[in-house]
Amino acid sequence: MSDTLVVSIADVEADSERLDELTLALRRELLELDVDDVERVSAGPAPAGTRGFDVAAVGALLVTLSSSASAIGNLVTTVRGWLRHAPAGRSVELAIGDKSIKLSGATNEQQERLIHEFLRSVATS
Repeated sequence: MSDTLVVSIADVEADSERLDELTLALRRELLELDVDDVERVSAGPAPAGTRGFDVAAVGALLVTLSSSASAIGNLVTTVRGWLRHAPAGRSVELAIGDKSIKLSGATNEQQERLIHEFLRSVATS
């Protein structure tokens, strides 16, 4: 059984081009995990008068992975590591179903507590 998890990057200092670069960098890291797929979230069809079939939502990824707590835990750990050296204004929100967690500049202890609670709530739903 698979789950779909939405990963959304926010960075108060980044313009859309930089946010797109960050999204692609995180996508590459997530593809190294045991996931089924990591794709960019679609923001819908391209505006009238432009070329292209679809517009990607900048900063958002859709991850399809095993619904096991281990797979989700590995993804959270990878995102947390990716954020470790990020500037203070950068955060990543992970959402699966109606459960979500926002990883940012919180202390390690605060993040550990939040991650533990998030994984527990995902595992029970």
